[in-house]
Amino acid sequence: MGAHELHDTAQAIVADHKGILAADESTGTIKKRFDSIGVESTEESRRFYRQLLFTTPGMEDSIGGVILYDETLRQSAGDGTPFAEVLASKGVIPGIKVDTGAHDQAGFPGEKITEGLDGLRARLEEYRGLGARFAKWRAVIAIGDGIPSVACTRANAHALARYAALCQEAGIVPIVEPEVLMDADNTIERCYDVTSRTLKWTFHELIVQGVDLRGTLLKPNMVISGKGCATQASAEQVAELTIQCFMTHVPAAVPGIVFLSGGQSEVEATENLNAINHIGGPWPLSFSYGRALQASALHVWAGDAGNADAAQAAFAQRARMNALAAAGEWSAGMEQPVPA
Repeated sequence: MGAHELHDTAQAIVADHKGILAADESTGTIKKRFDSIGVESTEESRRFYRQLLFTTPGMEDSIGGVILYDETLRQSAGDGTPFAEVLASKGVIPGIKVDTGAHDQAGFPGEKITEGLDGLRARLEEYRGLGARFAKWRAVIAIGDGIPSVACTRANAHALARYAALCQEAGIVPIVEPEVLMDADNTIERCYDVTSRTLKWTFHELIVQGVDLRGTLLKPNMVISGKGCATQASAEQVAELTIQCFMTHVPAAVPGIVFLSGGQSEVEATENLNAINHIGGPWPLSFSYGRALQASALHVWAGDAGNADAAQAAFAQRARMNALAAAGEWSAGMEQPVPA
């Protein structure tokens, strides 16, 4: 894939206010999701659940790309069609999570470094053969007493840039995900400061490593209050500080910003995205949500194949709400109770 194809793929994922379904939960993470609804996590139950999402009628109107986990990319629908083909036939671009997780950073208690660069070139070649056209690598930046350190921020930015360069070499669009966590008790202003430094180092390293920014997508956190903060910022404050931060640190060459939900509730993630788009910027401002697209569908399904249609309706509704928010056209009155 040449540079133009990388540019075209990145743009296609976020065209027409579409976003990304993050269905790349690791085996351990999806077990926690299934535990919450009392369903055993087996290869078949995971396959069936992902099939339910990917075959939802009309999901392609709101979803431009789907991030898959290694196991899922190798699985097929009930009729034997590989999931990558199921998605591509609907005009949805298949992607793949390629990092091997965040691990303790040596010498820096409470901080993480994402691993997975060893052998990545060969894995990317295989994933491309399996149908993946974009990839994802998540760096985790925690806020706490004296953290994040410059060492943690720079090490993660460097790894993101090396991953991105390898992806582009393989003809795969890299999603660059430097996530500042919202788990602490910090104010929105502290999140702004940490996100600013994280983005500054990330783009510095991308440029140093020769990454073509027009063939990437950025998957960042919103600038938001920590979960434990006594004063939670309004959607308007989140939007104002998020756009201010990104206008300062994200080059206009980036073809799209797809926000992560980071533990926000379904409606909160939609409301904040809508407020962000009321201000806007030089890039499409869209979504790459996991739980914030799936939570309702997961609970409606509850492991019962008889609930599949209702679960698909719940997923389609959330996807549509977020596509409207990506256009700045969502309102709370559009939220419909999901049919039982």
